[in-house]
Amino acid sequence: MTVVVGYSPTAEGKGALPFAFGEALQRGTDLIIVAEEDSASEEGFGATIESARDESDAAGVAVTVHDNEKGRSHADNLIDLSYAEGTDLVVIGIRRRSPVGKLLMGSISQRVILESQSPVVAVKPPVGLPK
Repeated sequence: MTVVVGYSPTAEGKGALPFAFGEALQRGTDLIIVAEEDSASEEGFGATIESARDESDAAGVAVTVHDNEKGRSHADNLIDLSYAEGTDLVVIGIRRRSPVGKLLMGSISQRVILESQSPVVAVKPPVGLPK
């Protein structure tokens, strides 16, 4: 079983990543990171992943990074992985300054929550995390 997290170079994506690492380590399952286009080149992303891999290797948890397929939405890739991998949990980041109802209407978050095969946790980024 696995934990899947959607990563983007935004406060939301950066907030969801540490939560997903913690969940994978706690559950002793593998972690799959679905990175939005060009986010792998984001400054600090590689260092964050390498740090997580070092920590997770010691715990016996594999970390895999999948690039978002060109021409497909981030939501489609997260939903497809939730079915294909038989995931335990999908982790997504949400904005911290808007009402939840407004956030979910017509958004990537809404699609993932409604269509994912596994439970979904929506994580707000910590206050003060740079965008």
